[in-house]
Amino acid sequence: MFGYRVPAPDEAMLISGGRRGLGGAPFRVVTGHGKFVLPVFRKTRFLTLSMCESEVTETCVTRQGIALHVRAVIAFKVGNDHESIINAGQRFLSDQDQMSVLTGRIFAGHLRAIIGSMTVEEIVTERQKLAAEVLDTSKTEMAKIGLIVDSLQIQSIDDGDTGYIDAMSAPHKAAIQRQAQIAQAQATQAAAEAEQAAARKQAEYARQTAVVKAEYSAEVNRAEAHASQAGPLAQAHAQQEVLAAQTELAQRQAKLRQQQLVAEVVKPAEAEAERVRILAAAEAQRMKIQAEAAASYDRVALDRMLIDQLPQIVKEAAGGLAGANVNVLNGADGLGEIAAGLVSQGLTILDSVRQNLGNGQDSSGARGTGEGSASDGAAAGGLLQLRAGKDKKSGDGPVDID
Repeated sequence: MFGYRVPAPDEAMLISGGRRGLGGAPFRVVTGHGKFVLPVFRKTRFLTLSMCESEVTETCVTRQGIALHVRAVIAFKVGNDHESIINAGQRFLSDQDQMSVLTGRIFAGHLRAIIGSMTVEEIVTERQKLAAEVLDTSKTEMAKIGLIVDSLQIQSIDDGDTGYIDAMSAPHKAAIQRQAQIAQAQATQAAAEAEQAAARKQAEYARQTAVVKAEYSAEVNRAEAHASQAGPLAQAHAQQEVLAAQTELAQRQAKLRQQQLVAEVVKPAEAEAERVRILAAAEAQRMKIQAEAAASYDRVALDRMLIDQLPQIVKEAAGGLAGANVNVLNGADGLGEIAAGLVSQGLTILDSVRQNLGNGQDSSGARGTGEGSASDGAAAGGLLQLRAGKDKKSGDGPVDID
């Protein structure tokens, strides 16, 4: 719109002309908004409020008399308040580049003054302190011209050919070099240890890999061998199971056959044997009873017969001596002895017959009456032998009877 002016955000619009609203200032200051300006009666100028830079390169002498070449950079701008804008506008509106020149000169003077009161060691080691002191001493002067300093940086400090700074830094350099060498040695040692550890790990990994490969190969071989043996083993196992089943079947058949034999042969045989034993025992008991009865009867009859025949036996014995030539040595006593001997022989025969009868019953048990008859025959045989003896002894010669 005609006559309406608006300043940029980093500018201050200065309107000169007229008398109202000045407040003792030579111009009216407008920032952040626009304003109508009469083209003929008012004149408008713009003052920058942006950041400006000034570089200072100055040779300064320290308190020790050592010349130092110092390079610094100052960042400044016009203040945002009306007073600072008015002061800066009155001084730099026609030539705003002069702000950097003037600022550099002001800081160069303060920098020389402050460095002259410090040692090289302080300047080198305490640059921030140097910058703070320069800012403090220049703040008042900068405010008078409407400028404020945002930053002051000491970029470099050089002593030229004097070598003071190098000499001052030599011990530190040596220490740093020593530390660097130590660090390098430690790094080399660490690197060697790391390489050795890596080599050991690599060797261990290779060993483990070889072991795993060997185990895998062995497992594969075992699996292959097991697979190759699976068929024969299965067949042998099947045959073994068949043989076991056949053996069990044979054992069951044998056991069944044994039971059949026991049922068909042993049990009937045992029953028959028991029957025969019972019948034999009964028959033996019957025969024993009959034999005891018969023996009791025969003994009574035999005793009676022997008693009846005893005189005849003695007589027969004496008759055998009738034709014999007997020499009697002791007279009547000798004849008595002969007669007594004959009677004794008859009694002895009787006892023998009885003993034979008793022995025959004890040894045979329950024998029949036929055995008793045999004993009687033996007794009779004895009598017959006695008679025969009589016939044999009959002769012509003399007979001695003891």
